[in-house]
Amino acid sequence: MGRKTYWVSPDGDNWKVKAEGGERSSGIFDRKDEAVNRAVELAKKVELGQVIIQKQNGQIQDERTYGDDPFPPRG
Repeated sequence: MGRKTYWVSPDGDNWKVKAEGGERSSGIFDRKDEAVNRAVELAKKVELGQVIIQKQNGQIQDERTYGDDPFPPRG
């Protein structure tokens, strides 16, 4: 089974959480931290989860993995 990735992306004045390849968003939030918390919650429920967080301009700000990371960072 592959890694399930959730994106936290700007959506006008709001923030949305959407599973990669999904048709609909998993939630729309007023604040970015609320969206991140929801994405982390969803990613931790699956065996291999990932959260990619974007900045307001769309650039990737942070990436978090949950479960067994096949490429852990060096010590």
